[in-house]
Amino acid sequence: MRADRLVSLVLLLRQRGRLTADTLARELEFSPRTVLRDIEALSAAGVPVHSERGRHGGFALLPGFRTELTGMNHDEALALLAAGSGRGEQAFGLGSALASAIRKVVDALPESHRATAGDAAQRLLVDPETDLLARRAAVEEVDGATMIAVRRAVLAGRRLRIHYAAADRAPQWRTVDPIGLVTVRERGYLLATRSGEDRTYRLSRVRAAEELPEAAQRPDRVDLDRIWRERSARFLSGGDHLSVRVRVHPGRREELLGTVLAVRAEAPDADGWSRLEVTFQDARHAEWALWHLGPDAEALSPPSLRRALHDRAAGIAARYADSA
Repeated sequence: MRADRLVSLVLLLRQRGRLTADTLARELEFSPRTVLRDIEALSAAGVPVHSERGRHGGFALLPGFRTELTGMNHDEALALLAAGSGRGEQAFGLGSALASAIRKVVDALPESHRATAGDAAQRLLVDPETDLLARRAAVEEVDGATMIAVRRAVLAGRRLRIHYAAADRAPQWRTVDPIGLVTVRERGYLLATRSGEDRTYRLSRVRAAEELPEAAQRPDRVDLDRIWRERSARFLSGGDHLSVRVRVHPGRREELLGTVLAVRAEAPDADGWSRLEVTFQDARHAEWALWHLGPDAEALSPPSLRRALHDRAAGIAARYADSA
């Protein structure tokens, strides 16, 4: 729709400043001729767009110009409202900011969109606190002041001093160069380097944080998705992690997946069950997880895990032998 395109043009000029017609056309995926027509339409509607000629010329808005969100369509508003309905709103300590932003979005919507988007958002729920088996999600709490200090350092590109409690260790102060923040299944992580080495810190284990004045040693641009994949792969391939082949009843598959570190492969079995190759933290973790699934799961390998589960089952059977 042309209205959406005009709003996108204004927002792009607001965010990026002076831009040429070719740049605008490339960003908006329209022809330069269409961009020029849209510029004329904006000017006719009273939007203060002016052009400058020369090597560094282009189109720009007059300083201080503000826009309303009247160009937001129904689905765009609904997407924002739905995003604010889940528990992910607490990610990185931005819950209150998101709530405030949602209020501003709703207030800026045209009256025709406001009621319908609000009603539709009530019918969408993102990541509720419990699943169908009434299992509550494990939400890790992070101190508000600590989260603010971490977030500011990440966004400002400053070095960060954190009081971090690694697993089974006393908290220690560490100075790191923050790269970015990641949230996965209600757990937040700080990606950073320390003395040039990659480090990943769980935010719930950061007891305190201080933003330092010196600039962080990090690249100007970053691909967090790629970095997270690489670090996840290194994590799964290191240490004493155990690879297990297992069969599981379809009704318990999700429960199994909730306990593993990773799923390497999956295929259907002839009887409707699933065959999976999964990774556990260690042998003890694997034995605990599969034991809780009872007869609805079968460890196929390694043999040591099968023996451990057999011995545990034999011990229970012997305990209750006189009840048979």
